Amino acid sequence: MGNLIKVLTRDIDNNGGNFFLDFENAQPSQSETALWEEVNGTLEEAQVVLDELQTYRGAGEEIRQAIQSPGLQQVQQQVWSSVVPLVVKLKTFYEFSQKLESSLRRLLVVLTAGSSPTQQLEQKQALARQVAHILHFTLRFDELKMTNPAIQNDFSYYRRTVSRMRINNLSVREEEEEITVDNEMANRMSLFYASATPMLKTLSDATSQFVSENPDVPLENTTDCLSTMASVCKVMLETPEYRRRFSSEDTVLFCLRVMVGVIILYDHVHPAGAFVKTCNIDMKGCIRVLKEQPPSSVEGLLNALRYTTKHLNDEATSKQIKNMLQPN
Repeated sequence: MGNLIKVLTRDIDNNGGNFFLDFENAQPSQSETALWEEVNGTLEEAQVVLDELQTYRGAGEEIRQAIQSPGLQQVQQQVWSSVVPLVVKLKTFYEFSQKLESSLRRLLVVLTAGSSPTQQLEQKQALARQVAHILHFTLRFDELKMTNPAIQNDFSYYRRTVSRMRINNLSVREEEEEITVDNEMANRMSLFYASATPMLKTLSDATSQFVSENPDVPLENTTDCLSTMASVCKVMLETPEYRRRFSSEDTVLFCLRVMVGVIILYDHVHPAGAFVKTCNIDMKGCIRVLKEQPPSSVEGLLNALRYTTKHLNDEATSKQIKNMLQPN
């Protein structure tokens, strides 16, 4: 984006003034620095996680050979040696989802404080920027996970092998002990990876829990914070003069992911969801913006709206919105 982006829209500005949201350059104030630095450490780790997931190749060939040659001990040892390091990675990814959840909850505490979430976003842009980066990572992680069936195949093979060892009273190899994937951890990981969009589900659950555990914070503070971010992204994407200010085409996809992420969080937190007429988010406009992009870049985001929202199939959702989200 380079420069600050001026957002002029009645959808997101309740006071008749202007406010700027800078996803690239916003820096924390002195009072925000401690939280910002802590979350920034998590975001730096997020890039490492994405890089590792992007290069995750899986042990499909080794698993096929092991299934075809159950009696060959050398083949079984070879596949085990291939699968264990992959399970170490999968455990790291799962544990990182817990860190991400904690970071989001801490940012929400600050951004939903006070009487005007819109004002909080305006005044605490560095922290709003971090929420955006968390959501951008989340959507990117889930897109990569959905297109890589090896992840669940590898973990399933690992669990079957460990189970067979225990049934046969064989010693579980040292590699498994080192990664400490005990039964409870393995169950949690299975639930995590069974979801089509595991990171989004983690953050949706965390946002809902944040609301239920903080009854002193009005629900509207959380939903207004999320709907404002969705509206900011939509306006920047659909307004040519704003898009021309983007320094990189990647910023378009960044905004699209953030917009979809906050819509899904809103839909899980608001009792009526994001698709009713009274919602503060212009859902038709948001879907239209998505569908104007190259299909290859947004199909995963459209699928996230189709399959990870809570209220899309409610009777209160208009037929027009349901039709707009029908797969081609």
